Amino acid sequence: MTIKSLIRTVPHYPRHGVQFRDITTLLKDPLGLKVTVDELFNHFQDHKIDKVVGVESRGFLIGTPLAYKLGVGFVPVRKQGKLPAETVGHDYELEYGSDRVEIHTDAIEKGERVLLVDDLIATGGTAIATLTLIEKLGGQVAGCGFIIDLISLGGRKRLEEKGYSMYALCEFEGD
Repeated sequence: MTIKSLIRTVPHYPRHGVQFRDITTLLKDPLGLKVTVDELFNHFQDHKIDKVVGVESRGFLIGTPLAYKLGVGFVPVRKQGKLPAETVGHDYELEYGSDRVEIHTDAIEKGERVLLVDDLIATGGTAIATLTLIEKLGGQVAGCGFIIDLISLGGRKRLEEKGYSMYALCEFEGD
């Protein structure tokens, strides 16, 4: 069993030509879920992390158990208007449109070391927007963890050009 083998590809979703990498098939597999969290934990356990930030919504699914295993708190980053208290936001471009992510203004304390976690890295737009929010609140980025790197879309390169380190459990070509 490999993590990659448990990820379903859904053709032409959410639009024609996109090969959507669906992690629900990975998450429903008890061993797949365990291996995913364990591998991310093993990679990041020595990074001196204070908080894990997960991006809506699939980042919540892996970020929360990872934060628990690391013994740190979890912070959700959500789409505009979804968080109940005072927020700060950042607009960004997607592969097929634009969006905005927000975080509570009291979610991260100045100097805290923060790990960003999401299901995948594509062009890097969502990740970079989230990292901008972390730094705007005074957090220090300890790293970025993903289940999937869609290598041909260039997200890893964009993160590394900005000085961020990232780790992904598997890679896929194409959209």
